[in-house]
Amino acid sequence: MNNNVGLQRTDIVEIDPTFLFRWEEPQRAYVLLYPEGLVKLNSTAGEILAVVAQTVAVGDLLDNFIAKYNNPDIEDDILTFLEASNERGWVRIKR
Repeated sequence: MNNNVGLQRTDIVEIDPTFLFRWEEPQRAYVLLYPEGLVKLNSTAGEILAVVAQTVAVGDLLDNFIAKYNNPDIEDDILTFLEASNERGWVRIKR
């Protein structure tokens, strides 16, 4: 795990309750809705947040994607995305 990212494999990550995560057919994309508007997500972000919407441990999320894509090198990219999502307030971390 990248030591520059503050997330631990045992941390639980979930969508912040101020956002509503869902598929929007008119947008043909996953979005995060909030009172002031929406964030249209690219396919990769949508796929990751679809798992996060289940409220999941970081380690389980990483293992899921590493197995799905048979690529352990994606771990740092996913952690970077989760950290950025946390900084933006899209997700929250429980320790």
